[in-house]
Amino acid sequence: MKKSVRIAAMALAGIMSISLFAGCGAGNSASNGSASGNSAASSADKKIKIGLSLPTQQEERWVRDKATMEEAAKKAGVDIAVQVANMDAAKQDSQVENLISQGIDILILAPHDAKAAASTVDKAHKAGIKVIAYDRLITGTDIDVYMSFDNVKVGELQGKWLTEHLDKGNIVWLAGAPTDNNATLFKQGAAKYLQPKIDSGDYKVVMEQPVVDWKPDNALKLMENALTANNNNIQGVLAPNDGTAGGCIQALAAQGLAGKVPITGQDSELSAAKRIIEGTQGMTVFKDTRKLGEAAVEAAIKMVKGEDPGANDKVNNEKMDVPSILLAAEAVDKDNIDKILIDSGYLKKEDVYGK
Repeated sequence: MKKSVRIAAMALAGIMSISLFAGCGAGNSASNGSASGNSAASSADKKIKIGLSLPTQQEERWVRDKATMEEAAKKAGVDIAVQVANMDAAKQDSQVENLISQGIDILILAPHDAKAAASTVDKAHKAGIKVIAYDRLITGTDIDVYMSFDNVKVGELQGKWLTEHLDKGNIVWLAGAPTDNNATLFKQGAAKYLQPKIDSGDYKVVMEQPVVDWKPDNALKLMENALTANNNNIQGVLAPNDGTAGGCIQALAAQGLAGKVPITGQDSELSAAKRIIEGTQGMTVFKDTRKLGEAAVEAAIKMVKGEDPGANDKVNNEKMDVPSILLAAEAVDKDNIDKILIDSGYLKKEDVYGK
């Protein structure tokens, strides 16, 4: 009897020992599973970080670009780190190095200098980071995606408008910054309409110059020189953007010619819209940077996830045909300014008309 009890007790102890061991094993297994799950969740929850490098905040349009992309990133639930180069190529390169060191997943780069930025792109690629060339094409290197407007078309809109509003006369033909590849494309587009008028003798180009850094003050000086050299005998101006148009108009106003000489622009800045209403600037080109900024953030997120960003064109950058996402632009003058700029919410009516 005692022997039977002893055997039963030993069997029960064995069962309890096995159960305890199994329980510990199960506990460890659950713990390991939880750790693995937490690790996977942590990886899945890691926020995408976009690096954004802009050339300047001295022009209204670049202020808009920055604000648009910051808001788009916020809505998409991703982080965005922004650097502004203040029109300094070396500074931009250094700032991008800093962004890379912060662990960005992708770089949106709007270069100050199209050629100098090639080495910046190479640094990003060596770090395994893809690059979107934003609004301005980067030349001489491999680019993952280029996002902008049809910039040849932008120039065409400017040239077409000028030829429709000036039959004959002396013209000043200004181009954008030599460091900006877009300036070349704008001029190429404008030439489609201006060159035939020049070849026929209807237009005489009394000045043809680039505007360094797109600065209005530089455009002002060029326009002053052109007016002085030609005794104010100038009938039309191809200004490459609204800022340079403003500088030219300042020079024209000093000679009592503002509003009498047709002049183009681009970017649909508020100051330009006001001048169009006043009659001192003839037109601008609307490039909806809200759409471009939002599209850039959307493309960046897709690329980080390994998805197709949705290129609709290709643009050659002197080394490759870069997959490109190009948006349409529209000419704006006094006749359609309300419909295009105000009704779309881009500008406020009270700001444009001062009411």
